[in-house]
Order: sequence, then C-alpha cells, then structure tokens
Amino acid sequence: MMIPLVSSFAELALSLVSVFTQPSLASFLTLITGWVFCLGRHTVTGLIVAAGAIEQKHFSSFHRFFSRAVWNLDSLGLVLLKLALRFVPEDEPVLFAVDDTLGRKTGRRIWGAGMHYDPLRSAPDRLAFSFGHSWVVLSIIIRVPFVKHRFFAIPVLFRLYRRKAKRRPPGRPKGKRKSTGDATPDEYRTRPQLAVEMLAIVAEWLNGRRFRVVGDSEYSGKSVSRELPANADLVGRMPMDAALYAEPPARKPGQMGRPRKRGERLPNPTELAKSRKVSWSKERVDIYGRKVRVWHKSFRALWYNSAGTQLLNIVVVRDPSGKRRDDCFFTTDLSMKATEIIETIAKRWALEVTFRDAKQSLGFEEPQSRTRKAVERTAPMAFVVYALTVLWYAEHGEALRAKWFVKRPWYRKKRGPSFADMLATLRQASWAEANSLDPAGRPGSKKTPGERILQLQTWLSAAG
Repeated sequence: MMIPLVSSFAELALSLVSVFTQPSLASFLTLITGWVFCLGRHTVTGLIVAAGAIEQKHFSSFHRFFSRAVWNLDSLGLVLLKLALRFVPEDEPVLFAVDDTLGRKTGRRIWGAGMHYDPLRSAPDRLAFSFGHSWVVLSIIIRVPFVKHRFFAIPVLFRLYRRKAKRRPPGRPKGKRKSTGDATPDEYRTRPQLAVEMLAIVAEWLNGRRFRVVGDSEYSGKSVSRELPANADLVGRMPMDAALYAEPPARKPGQMGRPRKRGERLPNPTELAKSRKVSWSKERVDIYGRKVRVWHKSFRALWYNSAGTQLLNIVVVRDPSGKRRDDCFFTTDLSMKATEIIETIAKRWALEVTFRDAKQSLGFEEPQSRTRKAVERTAPMAFVVYALTVLWYAEHGEALRAKWFVKRPWYRKKRGPSFADMLATLRQASWAEANSLDPAGRPGSKKTPGERILQLQTWLSAAG
C-alpha cells in the first residue's frame, strides 16, 4: 500500500516538475516519500519498501532513476534556491555557506570513493582518514519565521571531490582494472575550485543580485578570493600569522617604474592582538542563538599572498573569558562592520548542522550506489529531502506540530523544533491526512477504528 505524503508537501515537491520527465517525476515522488518515511537504512530498496511501492513498478526502474534517467542535479538546485529566496528580504544580500563533508562508505569498486581526512575521528595529535566520498556543498542561509534565533542552511549545489589519479610507472602495461573514479590531471579540481565553480553558477542564477559566501579556512584562500564573481563577496577566516600590508602609496608626479602593488608591512593578527597601541573594542554580538560578549580590533589591509590587491576588512577577535583562543576573520565587503563580520561567520555553523541532520535522520551515507551517475545523484538527494522538509515546515509545519507535540519537561531550554521534530511532524501530518480520506480519496473517513489501526500497522511495518 502506497503511503501518501501530506498534500501541502506534495504541492511543494511538485515545484520541481520542470526538472523531470513524467516517468522520472513519478519515481522522484515515490523515492522522496520513502526517504521521509524510512526508519531503517536509506538504500534504494529500503526507500521502495518504506514508500509502500513494491508493486508500483519494477524495482530496477527506481535504480535507473539515479543511474540513467535524464535529469540534472543543478536544475534541481535552482528550483530549491528560488523556493528558499522567498525567506530572504529583497533589500538584503543573499548569504551562502560552502563546506565539505565526508560520506563514509564500505565495499569495493565504488566509483569516486577514496581515503579522505576524517575530522570526527581525528584528534589534535593524530590525523585519521576514512574511506568514502568527499562532497563540497553550497547552501543558502535563511531565517524562518518560527525560529527567530536560528538560521538554516538549505543545500542547493553539490560537487563530488575526486582524488587525482596516480601516474602509471613508465614501462608498466595498461591494466584492465575497473576505474575507481579518480580524476585525470585534466579533470582534477581541488575543493576550493569546485566551490568557485558553484559560485559562478549561483552568480548567473541571481542575475546580478549581490551575495556573500562564508567559508572556513580551506575556502578563504586565493583559490576562492581571487576567483569570486563580480557580484559576490567573501567572508572567511584568516590565519593569525598572515602577512598583511598597507595600501600602496600614491605615485608622485613624474615617478618612473612599475606602480607598487602593496605598501609597507603591517603587524600580523597575532602581533596586533598583543599590541597595546590599539585598544580592544568591547561589544555584544548575536552568535549561535545567544548574545555573547567579545573583544575585537578591526582595521583594513591587504592580504597580498591570498587576496592580492583587494582591500579587506579584518577583525581580530578575543574571548574575554579566555576559553577560546584569539581568532581573525576578514571580508571583501568593505561596508560590513566588525560585529557583522563576526555574526556572519557564526552563521556558517548552520551548514554543519545540516550535515549532521542529513546523516542522522536521512541516511546521507547509506545508499549503496556504485556507478558514476548513481553515485553523483543518490547521496545529494538526502539534502534535497532535507531542504524540502525545512521549507515545508516553514510554511505549514509549526501549526500542525502544535496538534501532536508532547511537552518534554526535561528540555527546559529548548526554544524551537529540531529537524527530527520537523520530520516527525511531516510523517504525522501525512498519516493523519491519509487516515481522514475514504477509499476514493475524499475527505471524511469511512474507516472503522479497526481498519485505521490495521492501516497504520501496515504503514509502520513498511517504514521500518
């Protein structure tokens, strides 16, 4: 028995109709239904069972949706971006966050998989690596009406990072071993280069509208800062030993030679933090959902080795409690104040929360795809379902959640719903609406209590 999604969510999902052909759209709706209701492993076959679609059509057609069907993941991201832009005021710049995450895998001959740095298993004195896929994700940061203190990262573009293929030793004949998906020298792109590729796509989609992108240290170097689109600004982290310079002095009349690109050397962030010549400004900023007191020193300078001749707004931050070490951030947007830079950097954390929720609640790492197209499409679909769930909840979910929410006295400081709460609300709303329809699909249930219990048991057994 097919488990129907609540009509308001189905209408939102149908916003993506332009991306698919009619047969692919039917498979897409079935698969995201399974993704919502699946309580076990989120494999393709697990999704078919969770959706109650075993008898809908042959199971291989759902596998072909990822491995062969004609649809484009970037086009899907464009529709998600348009849906998310409704929550960004027209007079504000659009904020994006970029980062990468590891999808751990097991098994042989998984296309594009390899050994990558694993931050969760690493320690300050020990680096750990895990086998899997490294995904670079670009998301739009939005604030929704029901949670004023929290930001959400809605993923819109995805790129799979592929290691550079090792060169074959001279004289060794070509083997017949199946390709692992490693990139040739012509195909190879670093993670920052993949981020720049996605930023160029977003810049074209926004049609000249200003936007900002926030990233950590890996996405704040010259590979990104020197390749930004014309309508983009970067907000990122700067190392405390960065070599900084003043602007070049004005040329004197009749002066010969090539114009200077940078001025005199300035103190680096560490030296500036220790200096007593510049006093700390003490303010309260809104980060991670609460007001925090910070000290900061702000100035403008050139970070020539990274951003070239682009003048930057730089802020050195100190935790007055001494629990955190001094840090430094910068932006290419000279109109941003120091407190705004600090608050913008903190918003990047929303993407880390998205990674956690997609893995824990939607099984981002669990699909067992092996071929190239299937690998590049299946795992990102968990992010698509995440985006649709948050966007649906932002419009319809809060009122529905009030009907079923059970107060938990042990959560004394909880101020808003988690993603698990949103997903549970979507499931409950779908079950409630389906249970209120008669067999012909009309409102006003004609089912007996026993029939309702039997139907609910059927759905739960399928979802599990």
